[in-house]
Amino acid sequence: MAKLINLNRARKQRARDAKRDKSAENAVDHGLSKAEKRLMATRNTRAQKMLDQHKHEDDHDA
Repeated sequence: MAKLINLNRARKQRARDAKRDKSAENAVDHGLSKAEKRLMATRNTRAQKMLDQHKHEDDHDA
């Protein structure tokens, strides 16, 4: 006896696979990986803190 296949489920799975493949291509072409984004955010935060620590505050009323 042949294995039964739910055609609706197979169609949806094929569409999900195609979408996943396209998003992977777009991520390679246009984006950064999650780890790279996290690293960039950490570096930006550290740089901003360092700049804030070296900020001079003027007591002059302008």
